[in-house]
Amino acid sequence: MPYRLFRYFLKFISYIPFTVLYVISDVLAFVVYHIARYRRKIVRRNLTECFPDKNPTEIRRIEKGFYRFFTDNIVETCKMAHMSPEEMSRRMKFTNIDEVNTLLRNGRSVSLFLGHYGNWEWISSMPLHLCKEAVAAQIYHKLRNKEMDKLMLEMRGRMGATNVEMGQTARFITRRVAAGEVCIVGFIADQSPHWHELHHFLPFLHHDTPVMTGPEKITKHYDFEARYVNVRRVRRGYYEAEFVDMADNPRSMPDFELTGIYYRMLADSINRQPELYLWSHNRFKHARPLSSPDKNA
Repeated sequence: MPYRLFRYFLKFISYIPFTVLYVISDVLAFVVYHIARYRRKIVRRNLTECFPDKNPTEIRRIEKGFYRFFTDNIVETCKMAHMSPEEMSRRMKFTNIDEVNTLLRNGRSVSLFLGHYGNWEWISSMPLHLCKEAVAAQIYHKLRNKEMDKLMLEMRGRMGATNVEMGQTARFITRRVAAGEVCIVGFIADQSPHWHELHHFLPFLHHDTPVMTGPEKITKHYDFEARYVNVRRVRRGYYEAEFVDMADNPRSMPDFELTGIYYRMLADSINRQPELYLWSHNRFKHARPLSSPDKNA
């Protein structure tokens, strides 16, 4: 589908009221789950392995909840194309943004550690609430489809965020630091590392899981503050995000300790509302059997 048609389609979707969009989402969830059976085996395996203490009935309840949220997330993301800043601010709240703004005004740059949890796309509205002195950036993984990638970049940048392709992260931050600019940089840090980067594993949801260590290295190298973005879904179409202090002085911490803190915090979020995690991703394909009890379950 050409880029212009993609854009017209999103524009059409974005003008549909949320009440109607969620009816569409309910129908879509039924189709995706019962008819297309999209990644059902991966989702079931992930849930069963990550929650060994839950019985089959509980697993199915989380599974169905995930697919309902999965399609909600799709229509909510489409709605971003033309959602007003006022409506976005009403639906995506940041409960302690003043603390982050204080850091930024005092010249302290901040790394934000996020996961594929809740509506991570709506987090891109954060610049609406940040002090103007800061450069707000989000690190993204380039999509293979160039037209879809262009559309997603447009939507993610509508509320003032700067999009930085993952391979350009160090160069972008180095330039900003050299220019004396204060940054706040969001990392979706639970992505699977490439096969040649499988050098560090951490316990995560009953798996010995390979993890990306780049966000920690960047945070420590540039002496950034570290905050975990703790997202809650208040109700359908409404979210709250809290910035949780991860460490007093990340630079002084032993290697990989900050990453371990992040995964423990992410596991706590998932255990609170498990249906909000991206279970359709084959996150544990390179995981190893645990050699010790998993404290992050």
